[in-house]
Amino acid sequence: MVTLKSPREIEIMARSGRIAAETLELVATLVRPGVTTEELDQAAERYIRAQGAKPSFKGLYGFPKSLCISVDEEIVHGIPSRKRALREGSVVSVDVGVFLEGLHSDHARTFAVGTITEDAQRLLDVTERALHAGVEQARLGNHVGDISHAIQATVEAAGFGVFRELVGHGVGQRMHEDPQVPNFGSPKRGPRLQEGMTLAIEPMTSAGTIETRTLPDRWTVVTADRAMAAHFEHTVAVTRDGPRILTLLGVVAPAV
Repeated sequence: MVTLKSPREIEIMARSGRIAAETLELVATLVRPGVTTEELDQAAERYIRAQGAKPSFKGLYGFPKSLCISVDEEIVHGIPSRKRALREGSVVSVDVGVFLEGLHSDHARTFAVGTITEDAQRLLDVTERALHAGVEQARLGNHVGDISHAIQATVEAAGFGVFRELVGHGVGQRMHEDPQVPNFGSPKRGPRLQEGMTLAIEPMTSAGTIETRTLPDRWTVVTADRAMAAHFEHTVAVTRDGPRILTLLGVVAPAV
């Protein structure tokens, strides 16, 4: 069942989302060759708790850490480790959830570690562009399929692929709510968007196959051919004034 949020709840989620955005800005300053994914996780958790919030992911379905950190061919749900040091030329997806005053926000970015190839940078740029194409469709009267189609069209026009079984979702009182928001689909299909819906829109893309595998840790999802993956995500509210990105730095404002 879709849960619509009141204006007050959306403002709380905007504060939560700002903390999430600030957390990833902090992570961005720390990403470099040699840093461990555990160090990134610890820094993020300290920051979130210092703001009076909690990391949403820690303990969620049994997940042991505060961030999901996924490197190169890892798509999502990578577990931070003190044994995992970042290497020059890699890309690292960092996904964070923040719980504040009873409401969650969800945000992800993929970072370059040092200097990366032109092809890797293009994958990151296209995925981020697809995110904003999807956000632009989060308008009253549209359907979830309009978001999905915009993402798929942007990614596939650039020669990359989107995964079918990994999707965005509603977010708010729970980290994962209805509706699902696939990264592929047809316009005017799926649930109609209503004022007060809050969605985690998150294109997850591949430079190779769109087939996936789950590693023996039962969390980390990778591309089946070990091709590079990327992941960007915003929490977005559907408002009468258009889509409002809630996971922004500084003053939270409607999306352009």
